[in-house]
Amino acid sequence: MKKILHIISSPRGAASLSIQLGNAIIKQLIGKYPGSIVHENNLVNEQFPHLEEAQIASFFTPAQSRTPENILAAKHSDDAIDEIREADIIVIGAPVYNFGIPSALKAWIDHIVRSGVTFKYDQNGAAGLINGKKIYIAMASGGIYSDGPMKPFDFVEPYLKHIFSFIGISDITVFRVEGSAIPGVQDTALEKGISSIHLN
Repeated sequence: MKKILHIISSPRGAASLSIQLGNAIIKQLIGKYPGSIVHENNLVNEQFPHLEEAQIASFFTPAQSRTPENILAAKHSDDAIDEIREADIIVIGAPVYNFGIPSALKAWIDHIVRSGVTFKYDQNGAAGLINGKKIYIAMASGGIYSDGPMKPFDFVEPYLKHIFSFIGISDITVFRVEGSAIPGVQDTALEKGISSIHLN
């Protein structure tokens, strides 16, 4: 049995290819680990705020010195980090918007990457503090970025792998639904993406 956290960042609901791919990954995970518990965090509904002075001030205030205002300002971040710590496996839906990730996903990342909480600096540089987790990324894009002439413009997979490795999670596997806007490719893009899922 595993505790699985599903992060959704697409606003497209049932029509979203990243959500459908993420659900297919979770279905296989449940098959591999019967009895697993899935917790869904829909970032579109949750509306993580973009960081402002109140959040940043709270992040750098020691826990024992926080005011009620600090505690409220850091609640989104504290809750999100607790969800990650609780999970064994994290499935992250990442549609490609304008060569990058949606702002909802970036806002969530800004809340979970915290100095002294999920990473620290020591004499050897930065060290991640979140360990023992597995991440599956469910990418969806209208173009094809895994190979070919658009590959240099894939800023999603490299960024997500780097930022999660930075906080200590380096066991990351990416599955893709791609070419969903390309005639001759789009009709089988989802099927191909789902068939590519092989859990390790």
